[in-house]
Amino acid sequence: MIRPPARPATAGAVYFSLLGPLTAVRDGRPLPLGPRKQRLVLATLLSRPNTPVPLDVLTDAVWPDDPPRTARKNLQVYVSAARALLGSTGDDGRDRVVHGCGGYRLTIGEGELDTLRFRSLARAGRAAGERGDLRTAARLLREALDLWEGPPLNDLRDSTGVAEEAERLEARCLTVYEDWAETEIELGRAAVAVDGLRDLVERHPLRERLRVAWMNSLHQSGRQAEALAVYDDYRQLLARELGLEPSPAMAALYRAMLGRGRAARPTAATLESAHGTALPAAPKDFTGRREELRELLALLGSPDERVVVVSGPAGSGKSALALRAAHLLDDGFPDGRFHVQVRREDGSARTPAEVLGELGRLCGARVPVDSAVPDGSEGGAVAAAMSPTAEDAWQRWLSLHRALIVLDDVPDEASVRGLLPRSGPSSVVLTARGQLAGLAPVHRIALAALADGEALELLGRLIGPGRLRTDPAAALRIVRACGALPLAVGVSGMRLAVLRHLPLAEYADRLGDPSAALDELVAGDISVRLRMASGWQDLSADDRRALGRLAGPAQEGGFTLDGAMEALECGERAAIRTVESLIDAGAVTSPVGEVTAHAALYEVPRLLCLYAREREEGRVSPA
Repeated sequence: MIRPPARPATAGAVYFSLLGPLTAVRDGRPLPLGPRKQRLVLATLLSRPNTPVPLDVLTDAVWPDDPPRTARKNLQVYVSAARALLGSTGDDGRDRVVHGCGGYRLTIGEGELDTLRFRSLARAGRAAGERGDLRTAARLLREALDLWEGPPLNDLRDSTGVAEEAERLEARCLTVYEDWAETEIELGRAAVAVDGLRDLVERHPLRERLRVAWMNSLHQSGRQAEALAVYDDYRQLLARELGLEPSPAMAALYRAMLGRGRAARPTAATLESAHGTALPAAPKDFTGRREELRELLALLGSPDERVVVVSGPAGSGKSALALRAAHLLDDGFPDGRFHVQVRREDGSARTPAEVLGELGRLCGARVPVDSAVPDGSEGGAVAAAMSPTAEDAWQRWLSLHRALIVLDDVPDEASVRGLLPRSGPSSVVLTARGQLAGLAPVHRIALAALADGEALELLGRLIGPGRLRTDPAAALRIVRACGALPLAVGVSGMRLAVLRHLPLAEYADRLGDPSAALDELVAGDISVRLRMASGWQDLSADDRRALGRLAGPAQEGGFTLDGAMEALECGERAAIRTVESLIDAGAVTSPVGEVTAHAALYEVPRLLCLYAREREEGRVSPA
């Protein structure tokens, strides 16, 4: 059965489903989707809605091993068939699938694709939970889960590209199921989640969050012996398979169940208040940054430093450095280490109240968050600004606990100012593209490009040291063409690991072409251009115009103040203000040591230069 879209489509519109086999219906009737290769193209486009999909991604999805010489023409035929199936969009009759810089882009709305509806419901449910409306949260999360009809894209998983996307969708479903189950447990309705949790634990035996929810649901249902057995089975499995112990938070929950019996009625908050860890996995390919890592670890180990800002251009590895340090500081923060994104998936800033709500949930802090719903907010689930009462409660929690908080991808000072500790032993690491100059007192670590040796080490870890040694000069050209940014070097490595036939020298030549470099820096759903676009959107309109004009001289080895005055067609004082504004925004780097404004050589990361030139020349549509 295919569920109807949340917002009824107009007559004749097509509704697609990826959460199960790939299907499409029009006016309640299933549509034929053509031969297998055509369905693979359609599935790949639908997996990345409203985003350019590079030709090589489509090619790899359809012909993972040996694409024919006619692959490009065949793709054009399949895309043409998709256009006919999808029809036009809007009143102007434009095609839904268009080809432009970066690949084919499919325009589709939430009411026409189940994965978009799933994401919207899940986001609204989490936001409701963060503001304390648990009943609404449970309902919205359950509606999201009800869209699932089985393993996603299960009829096309013999394609590696489609299989990877299906695995990502399954991971999102698991996370939403955990959110829903924990919400039901906190509402005292654990019985509705017990059986589903048991089935998922059997399929994902090493996923601790599922185990904890199952323990809680059994215990709240009065099945204490079974709840304790869940922990014992997991402890033995971890020791046997990985040589590890359950997390301190889960162990604390187990002890609480042993000591208090059924009356304890533990919920999700019990685990969170047990001072555990809520960190993403440590980055496996973390390379270099030895001095910066040592400095960050030393600062976080000092009783005098409570806030550290890690700044750098897009793709410089700020989040990886912060997470690496957080994972290494296990013993230093007995009350837990927690990670929260300060932006939403679309790059927009979350409100301080939303961030605080998630922090309170993770840390077990009882933080009241007043909320209001702005007109036109998505799903009516955007929290308002943080109230003084909530801020005071959070500060009290920080003053009484020694915890490490990583606030990742901070857009501006206002997003986090009320969340930073004023007293007490807790520490906060902020990652941001800009300098966050309005925050004080803080310690700052600015990330530059990797050294050549570190960048080559990262590339070698992805493509293999043997292949790196076949042409070390070309490898060096590759990492330098990437501006030695970890993101770009990593994308190059992932791309070369798939394109095993491609000589390093040929790929270095492609990256060396300014008009093609950003097209080459795409691996699956990871696009360097999109990351540059996100950083571009953070700039003010004036800074964008200035950066577009400065990108030309910057590509020629940097620019001086005189060069800036010439490019910007302005006087000295105005040029200084503009350049310093770009430095504060993280778009321009300046010398580390003290030097006069006229003697300084300013630089813009190469890939940001290329993106800025594209925007200046009108080769990229506004993000």
